[in-house]
Amino acid sequence: MLGAGLVEVAPVPARDPASAIMENPEVPENRRFCSRCDEKVGRSRNGNPGRTEGFCRSCGHPFSFTPKLHAGELVGGQYKVLGCLAHGGLGWVYLARDHNVSERWVVLKGLLDTGDADSLAAATAERAFLAEVEHPNIVKIYNFVRHGESGYIVMEYVGGRSLKDILLSTRAEHGDQASLPLGQVIAYGLEVLSALGYLHGVGLLYCDFKPDNAIQSEEQLKLIDLGGVRRAFDVDSPIFGTPGYQSPEIGSQGPSVTSDLYTVGRALAVLSFPFRGYTGRHLRSLPPRDEVPLFQRHESYYRLLRRATHPDPSRRFQSAAEMAEQLTGVLREVLSAEDGRPRPAPSPLFGPEQHTAGAEIVDTLDTATILAPLEPPAAAAALPVPLVSAFDPAAAFLAGLTARDPEDLAAALASAPVASHEVRLALLRVRIELGDLDPAARLLEEIATEAPDDWRVDWYRGVRALACGRASEAVGVFTDLYDLAPGEQAPKLALAFCFETLDDMGNASYFYETVWRTDPTHVSAAFGLARSYLAAGDRAAAERVLDSVPRISSHYLAAQLAAVATAVRGRGPGELDAAALIEAGRRLASLRLDTERAAAFTAEVLEAALGWLRAARTPIPAGFRQPILGTDLDEPALRARLEETYRVLAKLADDAGHRHAMVKRANAVRPRTLF
Repeated sequence: MLGAGLVEVAPVPARDPASAIMENPEVPENRRFCSRCDEKVGRSRNGNPGRTEGFCRSCGHPFSFTPKLHAGELVGGQYKVLGCLAHGGLGWVYLARDHNVSERWVVLKGLLDTGDADSLAAATAERAFLAEVEHPNIVKIYNFVRHGESGYIVMEYVGGRSLKDILLSTRAEHGDQASLPLGQVIAYGLEVLSALGYLHGVGLLYCDFKPDNAIQSEEQLKLIDLGGVRRAFDVDSPIFGTPGYQSPEIGSQGPSVTSDLYTVGRALAVLSFPFRGYTGRHLRSLPPRDEVPLFQRHESYYRLLRRATHPDPSRRFQSAAEMAEQLTGVLREVLSAEDGRPRPAPSPLFGPEQHTAGAEIVDTLDTATILAPLEPPAAAAALPVPLVSAFDPAAAFLAGLTARDPEDLAAALASAPVASHEVRLALLRVRIELGDLDPAARLLEEIATEAPDDWRVDWYRGVRALACGRASEAVGVFTDLYDLAPGEQAPKLALAFCFETLDDMGNASYFYETVWRTDPTHVSAAFGLARSYLAAGDRAAAERVLDSVPRISSHYLAAQLAAVATAVRGRGPGELDAAALIEAGRRLASLRLDTERAAAFTAEVLEAALGWLRAARTPIPAGFRQPILGTDLDEPALRARLEETYRVLAKLADDAGHRHAMVKRANAVRPRTLF
């Protein structure tokens, strides 16, 4: 499961348990602190090594950093100790063999300072409920035993490497500025969120997540240190955390679901870029985006971290599932940016694209327009629609609506069995699409009063602002929604529409490209990106984008016709060449078109070929000529075919004016004769 099926994470070979035993189990002096007043203890003085046992000089509290168990001891009449594995904030960790269960390897976790009441209480709390925890990403608790005056938790042995060790190894190999690949970091984050979501679902808080507390073994990730876990409504137990990861409100408000998610955001940051000062200057913040190249490359990831670690708990993700959904969307976007392969997936918040903005086929002959300019009302109507809540009383009714015409939808909604919240939102969308913007504004304010916390109210506020032509106002709304849901493509598409209507094609192109590269079901982004390339004068890039619209898309034909127009329309003879004309003809000939549309585009390509041929300084040798749309590349043949094509268009014309115009063109272009 590691990688959510999207990214491969190299497995970490399982380690021989015996090889993990510490030869000299000591707590480094720089990690010795009094458990009561947090002052330094056990430090060297006057050239003498620090004591591992004694009393704090500041408060008099006893301390002990000496392992209590030794190799060969039998604990609980069942577990034979082999040695120490590690030490941490709550105690020594020992490796042992379980004589009663097939000699399996187990881990015994004791107390670092048995004289500390808080540590003893934490261990007792673990014994009470951790044995009930059962999740593939959380270490299993087998038993709780006493040995002498101490208690020990017995848990499964996970023989891999911690995320901290994996990061340190990467930096040792590639330099201090190296970090783990972003896709791998996000894969770890998704596994951690799965485990935390489980804990939150059974009323527990992890409290102290950090890279040290997760181990990758083979292709699985597990949380290994449950020492800080507590019940969600526990207000008496001690709170354990780590500077640099712990949320700022812990001291005043205590731990919560959002404080757990804060630790995940901080850990993702530490693993993904050289996070200097995360325990100092940036103890409560992220570095500015312009100081971190990774943030500059992946804006959505930056916004996700910014929301996860927001100082205000109410502005963070409110559940592990919500954060995982957005993190998965960001992962798809990151991977697509790295290798250019799209990774579409259904959105948890929005339905599929219902309309495609700018995909209208603009027929030729009387206009220099290649792709129709984006009009604000059309852009607003093309935006994805938020999903209907399945718990709404009218959900079944709304799911049964099949009408696409706004007038028909408005009539159907007026006869809804109940004027529920979802029905009113649907009616609001239809009012905006119909251009009834003043009634839509009144309905919007009514809904906002009833449900001020529904993000969809803001979404439709932005949609209405865009439809009204107030794109600058809409940019502010959609930017806030981008912060709220950084893994979603809909806010990015909305921002692209807004920037294009503001004639800011640079920003529009950035968002169009992000959406199209990640999810090609948003065909509006392809046409928008093509328009942005045309605005920059890059016709070849526009053609490549239009060619990337898949054949299975209902807009494939429109994209191909737009590519034909892009190749020849509005270009002077000096801007054309034989290769471009031949390719345009080949593309057009491959399409299945009705007679009138085929004739219109054929006339345009042949007109361009004739203009280019007549402007050429020297005749093209016969051996180098290739036919275009079955017509030889010489002036008499092109004129004859054009005349024929114009007369076809004249016969198909809907009105006399158009018919006469086509006849005049046919007469003007026909080959010259002596009679």
